[in-house]
Amino acid sequence: MTPSEQAALEKRQRAHVMFTWSAQQSARPVSIVGGQGARFTDHAGDDWLDFESQVFNANLGHGENRITEAIARQARELACAHPAAMFEAKAALGEAIARVTPGDLNHVFLCLSGAEANENAYKIARQVTGRQKVIARRRSYHGATMGALSLTGDNRRWATEPGLWGVLRAEDPYCYRCPFGLEHPACGTRCATHIEHIIQMEGPESIAAIFLEGMTGTAGAFVPPPDYWPTVRAICDRYGILLVADEVLSGFGRTGAWFAVDHFGVVPDMMVMAKGITGGYAPLAAVAMRDHVAEHFADSTLWCGLTGYAHPISCAAGVAAISVYEADGLIAHTAKMGRHLAARLADLKAKHPIIGDARNLGLLGALDFVADRETRAPLIAYAAPTPPGSFLARLDTELRARRMHICRKWTQLFIAPPLVIDQATLDEGLDHIDAALTAASGAA
Repeated sequence: MTPSEQAALEKRQRAHVMFTWSAQQSARPVSIVGGQGARFTDHAGDDWLDFESQVFNANLGHGENRITEAIARQARELACAHPAAMFEAKAALGEAIARVTPGDLNHVFLCLSGAEANENAYKIARQVTGRQKVIARRRSYHGATMGALSLTGDNRRWATEPGLWGVLRAEDPYCYRCPFGLEHPACGTRCATHIEHIIQMEGPESIAAIFLEGMTGTAGAFVPPPDYWPTVRAICDRYGILLVADEVLSGFGRTGAWFAVDHFGVVPDMMVMAKGITGGYAPLAAVAMRDHVAEHFADSTLWCGLTGYAHPISCAAGVAAISVYEADGLIAHTAKMGRHLAARLADLKAKHPIIGDARNLGLLGALDFVADRETRAPLIAYAAPTPPGSFLARLDTELRARRMHICRKWTQLFIAPPLVIDQATLDEGLDHIDAALTAASGAA
């Protein structure tokens, strides 16, 4: 496609289709016509390294024919069905999810997005417990519907406030900038234990659930201390509060385990999943429930539903995607690549003084940029816009010039390539990041 043809296409799209999370005039569209593995191709024929997995959902990379063929077969056989319909892909998807989730998370409510899944988990928690309040973390993201956005701590919530009543805020396991000014393990994992104080001050009998990302996603890629999840699990058990793990971003192998909570030996009462469940090939999400939660609805109405519930094409994509994860050994592969990524991130931190912290779990990592390593002061204030001409603005330009599709939010650069990436391609992308950091810093 020529530059003039590309410009014409962009003009047509801008005329009628809105961009998300952006002022329309400043939005910069991602040009894409196809791809293979960890790379995609733009309209000019240039290849890009996909270090954001599109929007953290293309875990299985581009051009995965086993999923597209499953979608095509399903479309030919049954492309539309009532939410209460019975068909093979629907049953197989339930079986597949139950097979890979921990413990007795044996029942699923199916929907189309992570936001919808969190919204329905919120409603289910209220219905099961008869309580109204919930606890969520100060830096978190749970989706863009009103209920999910009310759970969210990220600044994307601000524009639509006030949201739903009854969401209480807990501090994050942000060890690099501990909100309590402590150091692990001497801290006693205060980020977990202080949740009990919140419960006591708000009334245990009023709190239905605690919503936590398995590993914090775009609010910071915080890796929780090893005792964080077990501590919160024990607190929930003491007060009869449901523990909900939001694994929308961290699930389906992203952290080197099927789900981030698997690293910590914890079984939540509900688990919310989306994104990697189909590798991004079709919209699908689920709320997985333990037996004791699902049993509540044996003789009580489940007041949740949607027209696209268990859509046949999405179900087929989910079954095929889970099969690919299993057949290709991608969970173990991601754990291996994650160890290599950790070593490379440590090297980048040692080389570039502007990096205050480098962290990852599996193939979900972040570089945290600072104005001063000693004080750990961030380059810009939280949620502040990127100053024109600043290091961050220059870094964005340098990365784009190197055809790197990658997410930078606030002072953090996220590394989350498709799980199918090999070590050579991972190193290629990290070399581009290294060069972009050098250029943006003005270093020799």
